[in-house]
This record gives sequence, structure tokens and C-alpha cells, in this order.
Amino acid sequence: MIFTCDKQSITLQPQALTIAGWTGRNPDAVQHHIDELKALGIAPPSQVPLYYRVSQALLTQDEHITVLGSGSSGEVEPLLIHAEGELWLGLASDHTDRELEAHSVAASKQACAKPCARDVWRYADVRDHLDELVLSCDIREEGEWVNYQQGKLDSIRPLDELLAGHALAAGAAMLCGTLGAIGGVRPAREYRMSIEDPVRNRRIDMSYNVSTLPIIN
Repeated sequence: MIFTCDKQSITLQPQALTIAGWTGRNPDAVQHHIDELKALGIAPPSQVPLYYRVSQALLTQDEHITVLGSGSSGEVEPLLIHAEGELWLGLASDHTDRELEAHSVAASKQACAKPCARDVWRYADVRDHLDELVLSCDIREEGEWVNYQQGKLDSIRPLDELLAGHALAAGAAMLCGTLGAIGGVRPAREYRMSIEDPVRNRRIDMSYNVSTLPIIN
């Protein structure tokens, strides 16, 4: 995979992919969400945060993914990659099978591709103001773009803390958690996402669309 930082090309040969879950910075809010899911029959995590290992082949720069059934949805997340001897910060979507999630969160993470942006920033260049970065996700509903997620990274555990709990070896990548969904988690066919750096006045954008395969019994 080829990423770009300004005019520099960065090559990542994916060796490992991790999805960091339960990464909310407010422990009371995280516990509330765990209790909500438990009431729906979804088992609580064995630890917080929890690092789900999935196939590195799921990480893709394609703008189109195909999923099984209509019960999946995406979510905007910061992406950390370790390539060419450095850490880089980018943008990705943890597209997840929500119906499968009720049976196994780990299996649901493995079920869908994880689209990511082609642009990245040097982690060292944003490390001192990570909490100021802004994540945004819009979805298309009934022909109109609707804001689905919006907020600063200060609602997610510090990325250095996540790295301390799960160091990235060369070739590894990690999605680092997300924000609450405005109006509730729901499927969509089209997504556009961004991470904005107001300190350096720059932004990374990505978009992708989803097609579904029928579930045959």
C-alpha cells in the first residue's frame, strides 16, 4: 500500500492489523455503553481498552467495498501505521457487521473491509496537539448528506496510551476508536469522512460506498 505525506510516498507492507475497541476517554460513558450492550445480549469486553486482531488484508484504499447482508455500518477512526521506520497518522473506517456483533464482537470486526485514506501525517508533527484534531463522518440518507459523527480526539483515549498498551511493530497498523453516532448506529451505502488539524490548517478526506450481497440460507 502506498500512502502520501505532502509529496512523500510511504510504502506499507501490512503485516498486522489491530482494531482498538472501548477506547472512550470517559470511563463512566464507556461503562454505560457496556451495560447497554449487555442488556441486548452482547457480552462485555474482557478488558478496557481491548485490542482485536484481524487480518491485515482487510485494510484497503479502495473506494468501494462489498459486505454480506444489510446490517453493517462504518465509523470514522484515527489510523496509526508503522512504516519506513516512523509512525504515521491517517484516517480509516472500522466497517463492522452489526448483526454479527450481537454474537461476537471479534467476529464482526473480521467480517468487513476497513477502508482508509491515502494521505497521512507524521505522528511526531501532531503528537503535541492530538486532542485538537477533529473527526467527522457524513452518510447519505434519502439522497441527502447527513452528519453522522463529529468530535475531537479528546473524547478518545490518548493515542500514546493506546500505543503503550499495544506497540506497533514495523508493518503494523491500528484503528484507534471512534465517536458516538448522531441519531444512533445505522447502516448506510455512502460515507465521507475527514480528520482535520486546525493547528496546522490541513485535512485528510476519504469516501467510500458499500454494496451488499444477499444472505443465502
